[in-house]
Amino acid sequence: MARVTVEDCLTQVENRFALVHAAAKRTKMIFKGSNPLVDCKNKEIVTALREIADSKVKVIEFEEEKDEKKRKKKK
Repeated sequence: MARVTVEDCLTQVENRFALVHAAAKRTKMIFKGSNPLVDCKNKEIVTALREIADSKVKVIEFEEEKDEKKRKKKK
């Protein structure tokens, strides 16, 4: 499989900072047992970046994430 680059991921994410946040969050999910959405024999961070580049995960902005958490607390 070819290397995944930041440029591949930036087509799905607004900026590099959002990419780092999204990749870190997805990596933690994979570490905790979430099934990878792409076939990748590399480390979890590479798997997370491949998922982002391939549009397998939805990347939401930080403000949207905070709003979503607030809605869940109200329920």
